[in-house]
Amino acid sequence: MTRCLGIRTLDDRLLSAVAPIGLAAAAGTALVIDLEESGVPYPGERTLAEIVAEGPHRDDIRPEGSGVALLANGGVDAAEAWPTVETLVSHWPASVIRTVATELPVPVIPVMPLYPGWMVTPVERAAVWQATTRWSDAPGPGPVLPPVGRGTLLRICEGRLPVRGRWVRAWRRVWELPWR
Repeated sequence: MTRCLGIRTLDDRLLSAVAPIGLAAAAGTALVIDLEESGVPYPGERTLAEIVAEGPHRDDIRPEGSGVALLANGGVDAAEAWPTVETLVSHWPASVIRTVATELPVPVIPVMPLYPGWMVTPVERAAVWQATTRWSDAPGPGPVLPPVGRGTLLRICEGRLPVRGRWVRAWRRVWELPWR
């Protein structure tokens, strides 16, 4: 069964780049697709824009081994790319879509950083809460992830995958929750 979740993080550009990788790594074998036109320059042989223009190749729709594959946007509009995204998602065991949109045909999970000392208004909608210090209380429902370790953050920023550790293990719970 193919699993697909969207990730939306507006308050922290670094978190918006690494959170999809953490969620994908927690799934084991997964594809991260960036739907933001001016998105993250994830490393990879092709971009989503190239795949939309040329059509998917066999290597695009078939995972080679386990781990996380990254697909940078390359400047294509989300609506134009969506049919291709559906094709890619249907062939991967898990997919994570990095987006700024609030509505997609898949659940979109807000990921919110918990900065120390900031007053945060309580919210009712579930989110994934990213702690930035050791002790952080979430102002709403949803899992609180431990702070991202420096080593994990460096590995991701350097494009060294796979990524493992306590932070990635914490993302596993996100796959198990009933997101809408």
